[in-house]
Parts: sequence; structure tokens; C-alpha cells
Amino acid sequence: MKAYVPPVCTDIGDVIMVNKPLGWTSFDVVKKVRSLLKIKKIGHAGTLDPLATGLLLLCTGKQTKKIASLQELPKVYTGQIVLGKTTPSMDLETPFNSESCYGHINEEMVREVAATFIGNIAQTLPIYSALKVGGKRAYQIARTGQSVTLPPRSIVIYSFTLTAIHMPFITFELTCSKGTYVRSLAHELGQKLGVGAYLHALCRTQIGSYHVNDAHTIATLLDSVVTK
Repeated sequence: MKAYVPPVCTDIGDVIMVNKPLGWTSFDVVKKVRSLLKIKKIGHAGTLDPLATGLLLLCTGKQTKKIASLQELPKVYTGQIVLGKTTPSMDLETPFNSESCYGHINEEMVREVAATFIGNIAQTLPIYSALKVGGKRAYQIARTGQSVTLPPRSIVIYSFTLTAIHMPFITFELTCSKGTYVRSLAHELGQKLGVGAYLHALCRTQIGSYHVNDAHTIATLLDSVVTK
């Protein structure tokens, strides 16, 4: 990957593709790139959870006007779901809170249930999320032990391909609309199978025609500053 070359006129701005590292929030990346490239006006077009990796689009300068349209683009993810266990956050952010036997579940059953998610669906949203409830982030309320009620969200699942099944691990590729919580999809798959499930790993590989293979790492962005 070549070092990032900022536009000559910073006011024009740019759309920067970044491969978000594991453990970083999307805002961590924004802050880091703002500091590295000395950019004042910058934002991202679609949040990735801290435990997810992959493509994050950053818009700078006048290109921040594109954020709304970029957020509307379909997104592609790859990842892994684990059957038989659940967590409150639906991923590995929180400890396991239930465990079930999955020995009676076979590949055909998993594929049949996965097929039911294709199309327009009303998705249950995770309480451990940045969505606001009464002015507070849902995850802030959830961490206090209080109950959080979030209305279902209408989303579109264009494709949900199970690329490998080695119980209890299910590897997948997903193409979906804006606003989809893949954690919720994993959780709901486990619910429909009656054994529970959580999202073990997630990588966003594509947003519209933008692909993670063309994205810069934090290291290549740092290199662009060093080699100026």
C-alpha cells in the first residue's frame, strides 16, 4: 500500500479509505487522522464497532458534503458467528451470559434459518449501541443495569452467504443496507435456532464501490506525514 497523498488544496478535501484496526472506535480513527494530517474539517461515513475491523470512509474539507450519500451505499461484511453462547452486547464486548447445547443443530438447519433473513426485515437493535435514548447513549444506560427499549429498525439484507460451517463456528459474507447491526443478525440467528449465538469477528470489506483492499492503514497515513 502506497503512502497517502493529500490533495494540494486542503479546502477541496478528499475521501480517505482507512482500514480500521481492531479495538479502535471510528472516532479514534477520525481523531488520529485529523492530528496526523492537520485537518480541521473531517468526519466518517458509517460507524464500525470497536471490535470490528475494515473499511471506514473519512471525508475531509468540502468532501464532507458526501457523507450522507456515502452512508446510503450498500455495505459488505465478512465475519464469524458462534452458536451456543450469548452476551448482552451480542459480541465479545461483554461476558457470556448464557450457554446452550448445539449438538442437534446441523448445517441444513443453519442454512434454512439464514435464508429467512433475506429481504426487508425489522431488526431488533442492540442495547449496547451508540443509539440515543432520552438524550443518553443506549450503552451508557445498559451498563448501569437499567432496561433499555429500542424500536425495531427496517433494513434490507441483500445477501447472506454462509461460506463455511464448522460447528459451532459459522463464517459468512453479508451484503446489507445502511443501519444494519450485524451483531443483531448473529443474535437473531441464534434465537431462531433456539441455541443462542454471538458475533465473534467482523470485517467491513466494501462500501458501494470502495473496497478495503484499497484502504490505507494508520501506518501508511503516518508514512505520508513522515515523507512530506
